[in-house]
Amino acid sequence: MNTSNDDYVYDEATGEWRPASELAAEIAAQNAVRDASGNILTDGDSVVLIKDLKVKGAGQTLKQGTVIRSIRLTDNPEEIDCRHEGIKGLVLRTEFVRKR
Repeated sequence: MNTSNDDYVYDEATGEWRPASELAAEIAAQNAVRDASGNILTDGDSVVLIKDLKVKGAGQTLKQGTVIRSIRLTDNPEEIDCRHEGIKGLVLRTEFVRKR
């Protein structure tokens, strides 16, 4: 028997009563921002480009293997906000990066 003071929530998918903290952890993991390899990304991580990308409006191409440091997560789990030499407001799709 669970001796903690955790609240229980009815999980309609399984038909069981489960600890609320357990369900919250599952939901957070499902909504996590993931890179092209499935690794979870967090604010401040460094990523590596897995493909050459042309940057619209900058007239520049970021080459495969370029390291981008100190990323920031956005409201969209498929995009990250970052900076690179001379390019402000750079937004990259997570399908083109791998966690370093």
